[in-house]
Amino acid sequence: MKFEATSNSDEKTREIGQALGALIDSRIVVALSGDLAAGKTTLVKGMARGLGVPEDYHITSPTYTIINEYPGRIPLVHMDLYRLGEAEELDYLGFDEIAESCSAIVVEWPGLMGRERVHVDIAIAIQTDSAFNRRISVIGSGLTGKNLLKKLSCSASSRLFQGEPSPP
Repeated sequence: MKFEATSNSDEKTREIGQALGALIDSRIVVALSGDLAAGKTTLVKGMARGLGVPEDYHITSPTYTIINEYPGRIPLVHMDLYRLGEAEELDYLGFDEIAESCSAIVVEWPGLMGRERVHVDIAIAIQTDSAFNRRISVIGSGLTGKNLLKKLSCSASSRLFQGEPSPP
């Protein structure tokens, strides 16, 4: 199942993220891809609000810290693997323990994770054009991902996405 949305502002990108975060009700792994400055962290800021992360928490890119954790209705673990050189570095970060936690785990630059290491429930790709308009594609995988997108299709937030959900 796949949804697509278009955003021409940070506010709308956060709104899309918040809609997704509000529907998460259990552990989930989200792979988030897009070029530098595509709006990945902006989307995560919205997801954090939807997950109930308190407003006084400033959501930032974990580019240098690699991992940022936030409390919420469902805890949020925001990872950015851009600066890692190889997959073995994930062991030093305790990645396997994080992947088994009862959190919403959002991973920017997920290529190092490897499919055998963790199942990705939702893949989100952000593409930008020359005017920085964002095309946000959300693809569900497995039961958790597909159920989340099914809930999205039945929610008022579905207005943020174009058309009907389509098969991947």
